Amino acid sequence: MPSTQDLVKKYIEDNVVMVFSKSYCPYCHRAKDALAKVYPDFTAIELDKLPNGSDIQATLMDLSGQRTVPNIYVKGQHLGGCDDLLKAISSGKLKNMLA
Repeated sequence: MPSTQDLVKKYIEDNVVMVFSKSYCPYCHRAKDALAKVYPDFTAIELDKLPNGSDIQATLMDLSGQRTVPNIYVKGQHLGGCDDLLKAISSGKLKNMLA
């Protein structure tokens, strides 16, 4: 069985836009709604729905320095959270990252 770190890295590598989320988080909902308008093919996993969700969240802290959700990666690069995503959309940074 792969380690949690290997699993998280695989999620990030295998998806152009990867969102680590929690189903009840209003910031996660806002980020996913905004992403759906500009890149509907994003992948999201709900950490609160997974038995190893807290382990994944701890691993994200180790990888990115960010423990909070949403924790968003674009083409393997850590983008940040909801506010970072909204700024990246409005500034054109996200479009450039996806190009």
